[in-house]
Amino acid sequence: MKNHNRRLDIALVFAVAALMLLPWYRIEGGFFGLGWLSAFPGEASTAPGMLQIVQHGRWWLAIAALLVLLGGVARFLSDPAQRGTLLSWAGGLGLFVLALQGLAIGFSGWTWTVSESLFGALPVGQPSMGAGAVVIGLVFVLLFAFGLAERGILKGDAFVAGAIAMLVLLVTVFVFYPIGSMFVGAFQDFDGSFNPDGFISNIQDPSLWSLGCIAGAGHCGVAWRTLWLAIMTAAGSTTLGLCFALVTTRTRFPFKKGLRLLTILPIITPPFVVGLALTLLFGRSGVATQFVSSLLGLEPGRWLYGLTGIWIAQVLSFTPISFLVLIGVVEGVSPSMEEASQTLRADRWRTFWRISLPLMKPGLANAFLIGFIESMADFGNPLVLGGSHGVLSTEIFFAVVGSQNDPSRAAVLALVLLCFTLSAFLAQRFWLSGKNFATVTGKGDSGRHIALPHGLSIAVHAIVIPWMIFTIVVYAMILFGGFVRTWGLDNTLTFQHYIRAFSIGLRDDGGLAWTGVAWNSFWTTMEIALISAPLTAAVGLLTAYLIVRQRFAGRNLFEFALMMSFAIPGTVIGISYIMAFNLPPLEMTGTALILVACFVFRNMPVGVRGGVAAMSQLDKSLDEASLTLGADSFRTIRKIILPLLRPAITAALVYSFVRAITSISAVVFLVSAQYNMATSYIVGLVENGEYGVAIAYSSALIVVMVAVIAGFQFMVGERRLRRESRVGLAVPTAIAAGPIGQEKTA
Repeated sequence: MKNHNRRLDIALVFAVAALMLLPWYRIEGGFFGLGWLSAFPGEASTAPGMLQIVQHGRWWLAIAALLVLLGGVARFLSDPAQRGTLLSWAGGLGLFVLALQGLAIGFSGWTWTVSESLFGALPVGQPSMGAGAVVIGLVFVLLFAFGLAERGILKGDAFVAGAIAMLVLLVTVFVFYPIGSMFVGAFQDFDGSFNPDGFISNIQDPSLWSLGCIAGAGHCGVAWRTLWLAIMTAAGSTTLGLCFALVTTRTRFPFKKGLRLLTILPIITPPFVVGLALTLLFGRSGVATQFVSSLLGLEPGRWLYGLTGIWIAQVLSFTPISFLVLIGVVEGVSPSMEEASQTLRADRWRTFWRISLPLMKPGLANAFLIGFIESMADFGNPLVLGGSHGVLSTEIFFAVVGSQNDPSRAAVLALVLLCFTLSAFLAQRFWLSGKNFATVTGKGDSGRHIALPHGLSIAVHAIVIPWMIFTIVVYAMILFGGFVRTWGLDNTLTFQHYIRAFSIGLRDDGGLAWTGVAWNSFWTTMEIALISAPLTAAVGLLTAYLIVRQRFAGRNLFEFALMMSFAIPGTVIGISYIMAFNLPPLEMTGTALILVACFVFRNMPVGVRGGVAAMSQLDKSLDEASLTLGADSFRTIRKIILPLLRPAITAALVYSFVRAITSISAVVFLVSAQYNMATSYIVGLVENGEYGVAIAYSSALIVVMVAVIAGFQFMVGERRLRRESRVGLAVPTAIAAGPIGQEKTA
């Protein structure tokens, strides 16, 4: 009872402070700038909630204050069931009323016509929610969760109840609310009134669905071009990723460490840099183009600018992700099953085709899905190489920031893009559901994989080696392009691009002056990435703990809703955030907060899956023993679970940090003059033809990310497993003699 009262007292103190001491509405200059203190509390723009009710005529806020009072009354009830019921009602109704009045009342009064007809016109409206309203909303969530715990739900664990309620709120606000706002925006006119004409005309637009390319009468629609490109990119990256994984695990290839390094580079490369490198190679002034032109006397062509060039750039960019997904799956195929197949007189090819490859289906499906979604969401490569063959992501961008200025068209295109990706996501889950691909059990295993069939081994080497050489050449062009004055015209070596981007001078007072043009966006990017990375890891791992360790109603739906945000392309996230957070009740456009929220909830599913995989390896008896000894769930997580999840924490931190730096598809819609991210700034350089500075900036970002990743790896280290034989190249028909199942942890 004492602990229950203490946490409830803390929540109520925060509620009172929010009503009495914090500005209720959004501060234009920023809450943390503290400039509002000079006008607090007298002016309406900075007044707290109680003064808004008493002095400024915003009577609807009194409902929230009364529900806080109801929570205070519940504090003094002695019966846990009654206290829990009252707290649940106070919290649930408070959150509902807060959201309802925020949506229903805008700057000039009612935003819904039905509200005005029922209650009459309002003499005063309200701006967006500020610190006071946000704190009250969080308190209502906690009151609701504490009430459920008091009633014995979730075994009376207030921490678990609060964590689930908070995560549901955050995902609703930052994933489902923006998507819903985008859907509503497709049926709105410029003044916000309902008008389905824009949706109907845009969804029927021939430029979207035309099949003229099949009939030989022009281009196909942008929807079919995007879908075809995504399928081809997913197929190409999955095939190449499988070849890389087979070469790494099933052959005696001598350059395996170099191969792994090449798989890391595209992941930490800004997404449009590969497109730039291909332009430097195969563009009209590219090295390869000029060489072939002079050798054969041909006119330089523009074949690179279109779907072919985009496909090459995307396969080059996304193959490493497929490789990282597939290498664990290839290694996880049980060698004993392969040996059993050969014992039954199957040859190597039949064993691979009928045993090994089917067991890789989950990895292949996941790799294909990732390649499909990444291609759909890719913005940088189509912007650089698309030419007149636009895809949905670039069409959405130009519908928002171009001369069209048609939010309805952008919303319709984003909905089409979302339907494609969600269809692929659901198809993948349906294909794998109800099937068991488990091959790793508690029994010993020799760890000896059979060698690849001779013909297949030659084929994968013939694919991997040229692709390695091609990747090396592409990255050599990236490095070299930053040191020449004007690529293709004046190849004089120079440092002027790096100096222009990152020059440092001295101020009159003797301090350093960051005079380079890239410093502003560089420091902003580092700040946003370093803030969002730990938040992403924390939210992802907490969600993983709830999914793996807790049993509650709707757990599968909860997991699916969280993972669905992975299937939403960044372009859709960006346009939906603009439509949702550009007006009340939550106005965040142009701030750092919207960038942090975008990165956290865009990258959270990776932290969730990594945490689920790592936590599934921890025996439940560890935290059960902690709970038995009197520790609560929060202390158990802090003292028992987290120390055992260091590799998963590191992976989540590294991934979210890298993605925050390299993301472009969502960021390009959300940046502002004050908060301009590196990738958006580089896009501006590319559009202005400043390729040298763009490549120099990208190279610096790659070096920074390599340093950060190396630092994380050095601090955490890695787990090493020793087996009898790391690469199974035994004679196919022979079964190795000696003891099996001797696996040790170094």
